[in-house]
Amino acid sequence: MGNNKPSSLRFALLSGTGAFFAAVFFSSFSAILLPKLKILILSFIFLLSVVAVGIIFDMIGVATAVAKEKPFHAKATKKVRGANQSILLVRNADKVITFCSDVVGDICGTVSGALGAAIVFQVVAARPAWNEAILTMIMTGLVAGLTVGGKAGGKKTAINDSEQIVFFVGRALAWFETVTGLNVFSGNQRRGREKRR
Repeated sequence: MGNNKPSSLRFALLSGTGAFFAAVFFSSFSAILLPKLKILILSFIFLLSVVAVGIIFDMIGVATAVAKEKPFHAKATKKVRGANQSILLVRNADKVITFCSDVVGDICGTVSGALGAAIVFQVVAARPAWNEAILTMIMTGLVAGLTVGGKAGGKKTAINDSEQIVFFVGRALAWFETVTGLNVFSGNQRRGREKRR
């Protein structure tokens, strides 16, 4: 346990720092980009895409939390692509949940709020007679409704189909590792092998 505390603290610090800079970057990017988009529908598509990303990553976090290792061991024995990555996802569920639900989820929430404000600015600029305060309330409610409703439905799907979702992510990670040569769970994989011995 003593060796695990520094690792957990380091991961928490890295996650928090990464989330801060990523949120600042994407919020600034959206604030600069959206006012330049002349077609309002493109701004809404951008907003819906950010909300969808938050929902999808929340589903991955939940699926990883409830999935079991056992179904993937049979696949790993048969050397099915993505099986080992799936096992490591489940084994590192706490970090996966932090990254997917907290880091990515919070960034998407921050960015979607900034996008909503930018869209209101666009509408008011095109229709000065419209009440900005009312539009802001409507947009805030819309973003919140889409996010909360989407995550509620996503959680149910993630719980019911956790194995399929984790395996899909595992295969995506396997492809990523093959293409980039990077090993996402390099240290944890080594410890997992030591345990099995």
